Amino acid sequence: MLCPFLISCTSIKYGKPIDPNATKETVNLYQNLAKISKNHTLFGHQHATEYGRGWLGDEDRSDVKSVTGSHPAVIGVDFSGFSGRPDEVIQNNKANLRKNVVDTYDRGGVTTVAWHFSNPVSEGGFYWRDSISKPAVRYLIPGGEAHETYKEILDGIGDWAKSLKGSDGKLVPMIFRPYHEFDGDWFWWGKKHTSREDFINLWRFTVSYLRDSLEVNNFIYAFSPDNRFLTEEEYLERYPGDEWVDMVGMDNYGDLGRNRNSIDTAALKLKIVSDYAIKKKKLAAFTETGLETIPDTTWWTETLLRSMKKENVRLAYVLVWRNDSKSPTHYYAPFPGQVSVPDFLKFYKDPYTLFEIDLKNIYGK
Repeated sequence: MLCPFLISCTSIKYGKPIDPNATKETVNLYQNLAKISKNHTLFGHQHATEYGRGWLGDEDRSDVKSVTGSHPAVIGVDFSGFSGRPDEVIQNNKANLRKNVVDTYDRGGVTTVAWHFSNPVSEGGFYWRDSISKPAVRYLIPGGEAHETYKEILDGIGDWAKSLKGSDGKLVPMIFRPYHEFDGDWFWWGKKHTSREDFINLWRFTVSYLRDSLEVNNFIYAFSPDNRFLTEEEYLERYPGDEWVDMVGMDNYGDLGRNRNSIDTAALKLKIVSDYAIKKKKLAAFTETGLETIPDTTWWTETLLRSMKKENVRLAYVLVWRNDSKSPTHYYAPFPGQVSVPDFLKFYKDPYTLFEIDLKNIYGK
């Protein structure tokens, strides 16, 4: 058995979460991901166990498991249903997501949380919509007219996070990835709609309020721009500082997509992210990617795997986007009969990739 599967196999010192009061399981997850990423990368899929191709809400099901026999090692979920809706709907969303996250923990898997945060000061949802959306960041930061509203939303997230108890009675750790792809303009928190200073202020307040005021001690905080950088300096343009970030990542569809396939460019960007993480004793991850409908029958091994292996980077996980339950074209992981299944099985069997079935005591010492 390979060393990264054994939690006590090395005395190498790794960094710790930015939360000095992080739970033991959160610290262990952080350090085990660092160890594993020296030789392996966990595979993740957004909303994998909530729904998939032609199904919704089935117990212990995922399209990835239907193909490989194992769930993804990382399950992506979202806080999108935690605000901007009637209270009854919000409470139902929280209950459903609580069960999903606890089930993943009890199986030995890992949860990462995105936040498609519906604009709290205007209509338009989480996307920026001209003539409808307001640039909400400046309203939410300390001194802004919606700051108290924002604190109430965070209070709801904090209470929920502290209610997540596994079958072992422990709080469930999660990787929290707010305000992703902030260097693009499609979300209301995007670069065009807020200043660098206000964005950094929002990030720091969010972490500080959850961690220090609400005492949420089971989050690992992930910073993930889109792929609009070619240097470390460009990558760090809106970085809030090392004391406010546990994991550095990147979302990259464009370099590995249908209209553009540049493995060298994707690998260069992953190296920038990984090198920074190594230098600062942080985690790195390929936080979002994928090819919609996966028409390329060798995309998994010849594009995705090659891009991750090319530069000897250290990545805790790679996550592909969701499989919609109704859309015939919106899916990013294979399901039984999909044309990329044979190649995905090669990807699954490659020693570099880990799935849930491969994880052994990732929350232990």
